[in-house]
Amino acid sequence: MLHDLAEQRSTREVWWIHCARGPDEHPLAAEARELLGSLPNTHEYICYTATAGRLTKDKLVDLDVPVDATAYICGPAGFMTDMREALTAIGIDPAGIRTELFGALPPTNPGITDQTTRPPHEPPGPPGNGPLVTFARSGISTPFRDGSVLELAEACDVPTRWSCRTGVCHNCITPLLSGEVTYSPTPLEPPPEGQTLICCARPTTDLVLDM
Repeated sequence: MLHDLAEQRSTREVWWIHCARGPDEHPLAAEARELLGSLPNTHEYICYTATAGRLTKDKLVDLDVPVDATAYICGPAGFMTDMREALTAIGIDPAGIRTELFGALPPTNPGITDQTTRPPHEPPGPPGNGPLVTFARSGISTPFRDGSVLELAEACDVPTRWSCRTGVCHNCITPLLSGEVTYSPTPLEPPPEGQTLICCARPTTDLVLDM
């Protein structure tokens, strides 16, 4: 995002807030600082939790983060939950808060035991003729065919999460990095923006999934 803003010579006000345990665990620090330096209206705050503690609502208030901002949060699930609550508490509209999971959730397949694990691969049989589905972490891109995105992932031996087949909903929720889907059947409760329920998702455009 910073590269894109720099290429556009954007004059938008940009707040770059980064949390890490310490300087030795701060990836891409020099690159981010260089890009921020090329933009005319930026604010940078680095929170090293080993010495300053966690980022909190009170710290965001002290920084005077604008409440009309659109916030983009990337990190572990617990961090994103805490930051969403903190940003909402200081007055940012929840509709303006975007999240992206940093790190994949572990696969969960209730009722399946003694299954041989294979590296992800193209699905067997003739290729589909639907939109291209990319499983980003597994390095597999393949045309969609009949069924659901979950069934396609299983055919490719891509690690999956589900508990729908045992009667527990929403465990298959997966970050949707790009693209659009439709649902069949329609879920009783839709997933949050930027996520999809792979058990009943069918792509309507090319998809990129964080799995």
